[in-house]
Amino acid sequence: MDRQIHGAVDRGGAYQVVKGVFDTKPGSGYDDSADRYHFPARRNYLDVAHAVVGDWIVYREPQRNGGRRAYIGAARVTSVEPDAQQPDHAYAHTADYFPFDPPVPFAGGPNGSYWETQLRAVENPARVGQVLQGRSMRLISEEDFAAIISRGLGETFSIDNVARYGPGVTENQTHPLSGYSELPGEDFVRRIERSLTNRKIRDANFRRLVCQAYGHTCAVTGLHILDESGRSEVQAAHIWSVEQGGPDVVQNGIALSGTVHWLFDRHLISLTEDYRLVVARDRIPAELLSLFERQMARIRLPKDRNFWPNPKYVLRHLEAFRAAR
Repeated sequence: MDRQIHGAVDRGGAYQVVKGVFDTKPGSGYDDSADRYHFPARRNYLDVAHAVVGDWIVYREPQRNGGRRAYIGAARVTSVEPDAQQPDHAYAHTADYFPFDPPVPFAGGPNGSYWETQLRAVENPARVGQVLQGRSMRLISEEDFAAIISRGLGETFSIDNVARYGPGVTENQTHPLSGYSELPGEDFVRRIERSLTNRKIRDANFRRLVCQAYGHTCAVTGLHILDESGRSEVQAAHIWSVEQGGPDVVQNGIALSGTVHWLFDRHLISLTEDYRLVVARDRIPAELLSLFERQMARIRLPKDRNFWPNPKYVLRHLEAFRAAR
């Protein structure tokens, strides 16, 4: 029987580094967010959580409860702590969350097979759901993890999206994660991990998701500009800055034109908790005030309410705006 060690599994004396899968359900009632995963403090779940501290996991939505039956993102587990409010639960704290858009289908591997080796080994596919009962947190091999992430990064590195939202890769460079079958093993896994923390890649992915959510339209001015190559002229602003720990998720972003982005980052404009524009008129050059004739009007928000700014992040920005005055 395999014995789980922090960050590895002992297989008869030979340690193999592993990754993890954490299942997450829409409306589950767990206290999940972009920087933590809430789970019952059962021994098998705690073993998995401790095994991947300092390493990476992928999130998967099962089909039940309206889930997408897909892997939806990746994150790095930084620590595991008990839930002070619920002694029978615990938190896996995470960092560097990276969302997949589109999500990676659960059974979207080669020839429609499962990505996870342990599931491909199930002779009757109808029994996969039964096999996963009580295994909402589980270990997977580095090779399986790398294959899932490579698919999840595919849109970020597509030729069209590099042109529109780059610089995710350097000029004339093909998808840097291509050639999975030619790059097995440790080298490919390390390249995957570097891509997940590469700021240029994360910025390109963040900009793509935010600009698409807002229809390439500035949320404040309503400007909608695409150049001849289809590249959006609006920018993706972080509401809670990355430097202070803000995540690269759409709910922490807002599409703004260049000048408005500059003012937003310097807390010369902000948002109320119900998404109304506030302006420090006494600190903004007079020639720019015409941009904000709609002060205290609600900004333009994504059609999909799931992409609206998270009120928690908006409040952080508003508090900084007030402190700057």
